[in-house]
Amino acid sequence: MAVTVGGTNKRDFLSKVAATVMTSKLIKQNAEFFTKMVVDAVLTLDQEDLNEKLIGVRKISGGSLTDSLFVDGAAFKKTFSYAGFEQQPKSIIKPKIVCLNVELEQKAEKDNAEVRIEHASEHQVVVDAEWQINQEKLEALYETGAEVILSKLPIGDIAI
Repeated sequence: MAVTVGGTNKRDFLSKVAATVMTSKLIKQNAEFFTKMVVDAVLTLDQEDLNEKLIGVRKISGGSLTDSLFVDGAAFKKTFSYAGFEQQPKSIIKPKIVCLNVELEQKAEKDNAEVRIEHASEHQVVVDAEWQINQEKLEALYETGAEVILSKLPIGDIAI
């Protein structure tokens, strides 16, 4: 069964539908609180596609039910700590985001890499060239003004 609801009635209609399923003993006392959260989440979806898989629920131990919140955007679980992370902002409104698929880490040569040099002094030239390439990547990244950097690959201490 499909019902067409438009305009300002959409929120009211969705609230009524969501409220009817808030019967769990745990959330019944806070049904209005969770109903608003569910409706807000559904209304942020593309209304043509309505891909409910884009709505995630994360359980975090501690706090009460009413400490729950709706994040209109992306939330990332803290995966690691580094020196100075305490000073970083915990939330950023409308950030400039860069998504990378390159390493920003100074590493030893790979096992399968081959560099032929005549003299030991030439090794430093290779190391300096790798350092310079990494610095150019970091400079280009800095010039974007990005506030958030996401990468599939490692971001080393030098980049931070």
